[in-house]
Amino acid sequence: MIYEWLYNITGSSILSMFVVSLLPLFVFILPFALLAVLAERKVSAHMQDRLGPMRVGYHGILQTVADIIKLLQKEDLVPAATDKKLFNFAPLLVFAGSYAVFAAIPFSSIFIGSQIQLGIIYIVAVTGLVVAGILMAGWASNNKYSLLGAMRSAAQIISYEIPTLLIILTIIMITGTLSLYTLSELQTSYFWNWMILGGPATGLQKILYIPLMIIGCLVIYISTLAEVNRTPFDIPEAESELVSGYHTEYSGMKFAMFFLAEYANMFAVSAIVAIIFFGGYQSPFGYLGNAIGLHWLVPIEQFFWFTAKGLFFVFVQMWLRWTLPRFRVDQLMAFCWKYLIPISFVILLLAGLISLI
Repeated sequence: MIYEWLYNITGSSILSMFVVSLLPLFVFILPFALLAVLAERKVSAHMQDRLGPMRVGYHGILQTVADIIKLLQKEDLVPAATDKKLFNFAPLLVFAGSYAVFAAIPFSSIFIGSQIQLGIIYIVAVTGLVVAGILMAGWASNNKYSLLGAMRSAAQIISYEIPTLLIILTIIMITGTLSLYTLSELQTSYFWNWMILGGPATGLQKILYIPLMIIGCLVIYISTLAEVNRTPFDIPEAESELVSGYHTEYSGMKFAMFFLAEYANMFAVSAIVAIIFFGGYQSPFGYLGNAIGLHWLVPIEQFFWFTAKGLFFVFVQMWLRWTLPRFRVDQLMAFCWKYLIPISFVILLLAGLISLI
């Protein structure tokens, strides 16, 4: 939709496609990453009764900008014993996997990179690039800490994708769609139609779906925390054990790309939870634009609600990081295989039985 609008203005399909592909990066991902890093430092500081960054700009608001400028000026160090081609390519692959996810995420009814009908499956598939990039970074670094961190990360991400996919399959079975745009539209503009409260179902079905959806939401949120290596699942980057894990040998802009990919992933998984269970870009109370006859205001309201939901779940990720201790490796894998996967199977089976009512 945004592509068609740009095409009408520019008259060039290639230029319009180029502009649309860059919009998420410069309009959202980069500003979000800068603000999220600052927010995490401030959230952690206030939780620990500190002030956090205060020197650069008002209350340290420009601290992250200064850090990025510093990283851009750093020397690009490549250790002598590395596989240089893979070492240099790994950060690009990790960032590409994180960036490509945003192509299918509907920020509003008109701001969508692509209305691909397999949106949910596409996102799950393209995140596999991140796993490949992390393994590549760990192996090419020729560092035992990096390799161990990369192998931990790959095992963790692949394991926790299973409960994520099982919950996604449950949602697909209930709604009958793989499109994130259609899924958002099915949940209309009032909160009682959100999937967390039974979605488009009615009567007894809706009542029976509610507990399953609440548990499913918790399962998928915990699983996505593990997939983006956030506490208490940050074992691949465990500073006390592995220095910095798979990006130990990286510096300068390459390190910044890993950092940027991590924060982009944080919002991406938060957005997926918001789309699947909390109406996506839909308002919980209807739209002011429709009420006052200014229909052009509706997409702006949708973008606001979508961003607010995503940022709320990002804040919860930060909150958990400074609240919970890190799992051991055996605890992390046992939690997935002994608890989350069986719970996800039960939710899938019960949802299938309820859909027959």
